[in-house]
Amino acid sequence: MAITRVKKGEVIDKLKKAFKDAKSLVFVNFKGLTVGNTTLMRRALKGENISYTVAKKTLASKALDEQSFIGEKPELSGELSLAWGEDLVAPARGVYNFVKKFPENLKILGGVFEGRYMTALEMIEIAKIPGLEVLRGKFVNIINSPIQRFAVALSEIAKKKS
Repeated sequence: MAITRVKKGEVIDKLKKAFKDAKSLVFVNFKGLTVGNTTLMRRALKGENISYTVAKKTLASKALDEQSFIGEKPELSGELSLAWGEDLVAPARGVYNFVKKFPENLKILGGVFEGRYMTALEMIEIAKIPGLEVLRGKFVNIINSPIQRFAVALSEIAKKKS
């Protein structure tokens, strides 16, 4: 069903505002994804403060062309949806978790990261960056490791002396 010119203008304005406010943006092809799985994904993304919307490629392209993103815009093929948020990595990670669950139906086409267009491979690499809590845990483990080894060494010395 065709939409009116006024409605198209509203959609473009909504997308431009979203692109302007977002720190990170992911372009997703969702061909063949069931309504139930889409709803499941939307709820999971919303729980992580990630916005997700389906848009016509032409309208999304017009809204993207009016932004000042650096680089070359990736090809937007198939059915297009967009995920964006305030966190730099969360949109890519959130979508990538569902790409792993539904590899035949979801595909990351590319995205925008810190004002620069990224390829699909670059967005997948960004998605693989661990969360902040995991990184903090790894950092604490790295800091704790020498102390722990020193304690083990002292314990062994104490065993030998007694």
